[in-house]
Amino acid sequence: MTNPSEGTSTPEHRYTPELANSIERTWQNYWTENGTFNAPNPVGDLAPADGAELPEDKLFVQDMFPYPSGAGLHVGHPLGYIATDVFARYNRMLGKNVLHTLGYDSFGLPAEQYAIQTGTHPRTTTMANIENMKRQLGALGLGHDQRRAVATTDPEFYKWTQWIFLQIFNSWFDAEQQKARPIAELHSLLESGAVPIPEALVEKHGTDFKALDKVAREEIIDAFRLVYRSNSTVNWCPGLGTVLANEEVTGDGRSERGNFPVFRKNLSQWMMRITAYSDRLIDDLELLDWPEKVKSMQRNWIGRSRGAEVDFNCQGEKITVFTTRADTLFGATYMVLAPEHELVDALVTGGSNSYEGIDERWTNGQATPAEAVAAYRSAVVAKSDLERQENKEKTGVFLGAYATNPVNGQQIPVFIADYVLTGYGTGAIMAVPAHDVRDHEFATVFGLPIIEVVAGGDITKEAYTESGKSVNSANDQGLDINGLAKEEAIEKTINWLVEKELGAEKIQYKLRDWLFARQRYWGEPFPIVYDEDGVAHALPEAMLPIELPEVEDYKPVSFDPEDADSEPSPPLAKAREWVEVELDLGEGKKKYFRDTNVMPQWAGSSWYQLRYIDPANSDKFVDLENERYWTGPRPDKHGPNDPGGVDLYVGGVEHAVLHLLYSRFWHKVLFDLGHVTSREPYRRLYNQGYIQAYAYTDSRGVYVQADEVEEKDGKFFWQGEEVNQEYGKMGKSLKNAVAPDDIAENYGADTLRVYEMSMGPLDTSRPWATKDVVGAQRFLQRLWRLIVDENSGEVFASAAELSDEDKKQLHRTIAGVREDYLHLRVNTVVAKLIEYVNYLTKTYPGQVPTAAVEPLVVMVSPVAPHIAEELWQRLGHTETVTFVPFPEFEEKWLKDDEIELPVQINGKVRSRINVAADATQEQVIEIALADEKVAAQLEGKNLIKQIVVPGRMVNLVVK
Repeated sequence: MTNPSEGTSTPEHRYTPELANSIERTWQNYWTENGTFNAPNPVGDLAPADGAELPEDKLFVQDMFPYPSGAGLHVGHPLGYIATDVFARYNRMLGKNVLHTLGYDSFGLPAEQYAIQTGTHPRTTTMANIENMKRQLGALGLGHDQRRAVATTDPEFYKWTQWIFLQIFNSWFDAEQQKARPIAELHSLLESGAVPIPEALVEKHGTDFKALDKVAREEIIDAFRLVYRSNSTVNWCPGLGTVLANEEVTGDGRSERGNFPVFRKNLSQWMMRITAYSDRLIDDLELLDWPEKVKSMQRNWIGRSRGAEVDFNCQGEKITVFTTRADTLFGATYMVLAPEHELVDALVTGGSNSYEGIDERWTNGQATPAEAVAAYRSAVVAKSDLERQENKEKTGVFLGAYATNPVNGQQIPVFIADYVLTGYGTGAIMAVPAHDVRDHEFATVFGLPIIEVVAGGDITKEAYTESGKSVNSANDQGLDINGLAKEEAIEKTINWLVEKELGAEKIQYKLRDWLFARQRYWGEPFPIVYDEDGVAHALPEAMLPIELPEVEDYKPVSFDPEDADSEPSPPLAKAREWVEVELDLGEGKKKYFRDTNVMPQWAGSSWYQLRYIDPANSDKFVDLENERYWTGPRPDKHGPNDPGGVDLYVGGVEHAVLHLLYSRFWHKVLFDLGHVTSREPYRRLYNQGYIQAYAYTDSRGVYVQADEVEEKDGKFFWQGEEVNQEYGKMGKSLKNAVAPDDIAENYGADTLRVYEMSMGPLDTSRPWATKDVVGAQRFLQRLWRLIVDENSGEVFASAAELSDEDKKQLHRTIAGVREDYLHLRVNTVVAKLIEYVNYLTKTYPGQVPTAAVEPLVVMVSPVAPHIAEELWQRLGHTETVTFVPFPEFEEKWLKDDEIELPVQINGKVRSRINVAADATQEQVIEIALADEKVAAQLEGKNLIKQIVVPGRMVNLVVK
């Protein structure tokens, strides 16, 4: 062979990309054929055939569920997958039973959109994408237990997603016990009165549950279910034909996918009562080994705060507000309701019917409050919650009504404004412009009074939001908080409100119930049917899975993207033979109608770690004994409050809230019902960074192919035209994606693995540079040359004994590498291995002792497994290196017998001395003064001070 870059003949047995590819294919086939990474279960189909006992020490390591995109992988995607593979391989060498696999979160909008455009069934596209992703991942040598791989689109998987839905549907949350309980247990409690009928239904049905008919009873039961239907304000996107979660809507009120307008609309939707778990979701964060940043994001998302609900009387109606600052009530100079608030129409009707004599800033250019409200509601209907909250330009209209401030009797105007949302608190606020930024902005725009009630700051310029003592806060009814600090003032005000029956202490949350439906085709069907009265009936487990029917048209009924008045009509509504069914649900055959919505994509990813444990179980979603082994609490190892869960979960921080919050909610319900032993799904969480890359735009601002750009004299050119360089996340849209297939083919998969792991700390983002990949390749080539003669292919190692310096270098490498693997510092693992390889290369220009390289091959194997397997075999071993015990180190080789210390004279290094590692300070000074260079510097001078910094330096001061 000839290497064009060197112009010389390449030795026949050099570690080239071609040889690397051949070795990698060989060992990947070996691992597959021998089930090398198959982890046994305690019981069931995956239990050891010989009945052997499993190791007590186990590890469940998991990557965040990938979506099988049609674009395939770029080199940024495998970063976390390689890291978890390295960690898993290292732990296998420690003797642990390691469960590591990867499945596919394969329901979702992209496949459906493609089906709409091409007529290709989403399953066809999805399966093709999965096969491509399997091929790409397989080429990287990831040690996955392929028997455990699942896809959310497999009916045998979503059968259990539907089953879990039914468990939640057939449960209620007992607030006293703070846990979910089966609905069956609720009947007797309602009959006995131990659990009262919800206040909202008492007027309709009374308080005697036993006296009610079946329909009324079901209505009351439904009010307790953890899954319920609700007429709620949702984000309706006519252009996509579906309802979107708040997080799927951009700040300017458009769909994140497709950029279509989104409108606020009242619809009947399935909701999950995640809010019942607010306290447990916050409190149990303390039990988790998660990044503090993620915990903080979840706490803020749930938003637990202590405050008071306060009642304001307005034209005979009671407007209730929630506030965490009851001490500022004397500064409330107006009220604001959300435009959708249920009292708006009543207050407009009962208030003034004209704006005569009113500040024109309050009217929005309309003649009457009713006209103003109608116009304003139309104007804000398309705004997302995020846009409304972040909008700096404050708008609103006066309702023509005044409310009474309960602490001072003042009549204050009532407005509607888009910065107040129905989804948080009560949908109404008391506005204290002196001490709230948004209220101050609104009051300034509308010319409303701003009254200081907390001392400090210049409220004429901006709101003062710091803590301070109360001022201007007293009435003649026994409430005087002037001079009190914040907490004492709040406490005293709340007590007064309770005493006067004007309010109540309240714990409030930002968290809203989970909207759990999409008007699409490609998702899990609901295991629910409706009778002719519209009553929902859960289908029995024996009927699961409810499979998606084949349809010809995947489109929701098409709408003009701007048509806010359109009504959802999902694709499944067209499959009439599937929708209309005759079933016997215990009362004889009757006609029922299936739900034509499907579950959101979050459904399958909320529990998939449990199916990894028991993927072939057709009787249970997971056997309790298997779940206990892999994810049950281990108080002996993790402490008495260990919640259990996956031992290591690795993924991006972008899933910090939604996926992780939804998973925790589902898991806690399953725990309450006795289906799992772990209280949390993920014991330890690690957020990896991203691989970023340069992108280039031409004079039009259009992205060009990054791999076709040339650099000349610090400038960048594409097809002769100078282009602009920018830096960002790697991806298809920026035309800067690099396929792992290409890197593996051109350099070898092990080279790709080593390069990605060496780029920097795993939890930080790092730039990709293909030209730097060669550095990882050269390291592996040096490793290869230590053991294999490039010309003959023979093993180039000797039986020579190791010198003391060899042992020192080896054992220090082992100690450092063990520590770094344990803490996922794989970049420093690679650095230490390179240092050791360089030492051996320099020390042994001829044959290297086998005792020096065998431990090296084992240490390399987690990060570069193919070359390690090959070298291990060539060194004469017949077993796979996968389970070879990781090398141990001896403490004595970690300590230096002698150390070198710099000697400073008046702050400048004048010499260096060698002293015994355990030398006393007096001995160090004696050796320093005897050094020739030091003695020459001291000649004729007075030694004023002598300082020894142990293990670091000697400092002498002379005159």
